[in-house]
Amino acid sequence: MRRVLEDEQYQVAIHQNGLDAFATVKATLPDLLILDLVLGNISGKEVLKQVKDDPATAEIPVIVYTAAVLEAEEVGRLIASDSVFYQGVSLLQKPFELQHLLDMVAQVVNEPVS
Repeated sequence: MRRVLEDEQYQVAIHQNGLDAFATVKATLPDLLILDLVLGNISGKEVLKQVKDDPATAEIPVIVYTAAVLEAEEVGRLIASDSVFYQGVSLLQKPFELQHLLDMVAQVVNEPVS
């Protein structure tokens, strides 16, 4: 995924440690966060909640991806149940075509700021 995004001239930073994910997002304020729900030491849902709870990071668009069907359904229900809180969050379920990811990234990055 990293190589494909970099080939499209996106600047990419990857962080393996989910425990530091929110602090990193808050410190760097990226244009987009691509978040795996399975991070090992912390739930991606928890990182998503932290990002959306903080006024400094709440406006950052997020693409959430996972191979876990039940987690994807749960996140889909979360997004649908509170579309204002989860505004700017998209869900992408593995396996997915890399072109679909690139299309989502391009759409998010090129959306005008409201």
